[in-house]
Amino acid sequence: MVAQDFSIAIIGAGIGGLAAAAALRLVGVEVRIYEQARAFARIGAGIQQAPNSIRVLRRLGLEGKLNEIAFRPYSALNRKSDTGEVTWERMLGADAEKSYGAPYFLLHRGDLHEALASVVPNDIIERNRKLVSLTQSDDAVTLNFEDGPPVNADFVIGADGVHSVVRESLFGVESPRWTGRVAYRTTLPASLLGGMEIDDCAKWWGPDRHIVMYYVNPRRDEIYFVTSTPEPHFKVESWSAKGDLDMLREAYKDFHPQVRAVLDACPEVHKWALVERDPFPKWGDGRITLMGDACHPMTPYMAQGAAMSIEDAAILSRCLDGVGRDGVVAGLRRYEESRMARTARIQTISRLNDMNKIKAEINNTYGYDAWSAPLAEETTGVAAE
Repeated sequence: MVAQDFSIAIIGAGIGGLAAAAALRLVGVEVRIYEQARAFARIGAGIQQAPNSIRVLRRLGLEGKLNEIAFRPYSALNRKSDTGEVTWERMLGADAEKSYGAPYFLLHRGDLHEALASVVPNDIIERNRKLVSLTQSDDAVTLNFEDGPPVNADFVIGADGVHSVVRESLFGVESPRWTGRVAYRTTLPASLLGGMEIDDCAKWWGPDRHIVMYYVNPRRDEIYFVTSTPEPHFKVESWSAKGDLDMLREAYKDFHPQVRAVLDACPEVHKWALVERDPFPKWGDGRITLMGDACHPMTPYMAQGAAMSIEDAAILSRCLDGVGRDGVVAGLRRYEESRMARTARIQTISRLNDMNKIKAEINNTYGYDAWSAPLAEETTGVAAE
């Protein structure tokens, strides 16, 4: 590994931003992360990590840690909401690992975030640094923060999520389409179920709504669920908004007893409005590019949102591996061209929430290896002085 002659500022220390920092450091790129939060919080959310993501995390040195903290399901069941009849069993155990070359993990989002943070030096992360705007010149990007002085960076990666300030500074405000649906979600202790066990992982399909439930650690002592529920008048796209348990339970009163038992035991729940976004036609300009939800936000129905940002990190590092300062702009454009078609396809299929279309896409999704997938052709780009 040879140290490069430039540095990159990453805006956002979420899963994508940390993965990008770890991957870029593997190829000698100096990075610094600017995060608006004062401290990392373990919010109540689960996350699924499929083989395509695990292959990236393996190279970052995290597979052993994930084996300790994550739950490895035998399969994921698709069930009818009332009878529980299985309509599709997606194998996720040893057979899937043999087919795709990496395991499938279910875990708490906070635990994945903590694992990624463990491979990124703490002293390169500046917290309580909320970006408000940025401007670029021929030789630098100036970052303006709510608190503290501006910072000049050679290049910038916007990993600042669905409400990306970096994206809005480049391309203006993006307005999503409200779907009229909300996601209720939380984690809860399995002990609250009084000894009842749930499936390793199951998606219960109703006529116009569904709920996904699974364990998030190998001890099976913590359960996560997330829904897609019709609620046309709720338009808060925030993970911190609290949900009404009575409304949630009423919405699923006709579902199977296993589902109702989990909802009855739930002590609190959060909810956010589900929105749709078309694939963005442009991710970057000059010295700046985007990654993760900042450029390809997607509905949760394929459980690939975080995985796509982790893939982004690997492809970005490959496009900048061995590149000198005067080739970074071209490298950023190459990264964008290498990722746009794949993320747009998964974004579109996920939005449909159609079991048969998801089933048809599984091999292409899980079989992808970001470390060896073909990259877009190199272009000369616009040199940075």
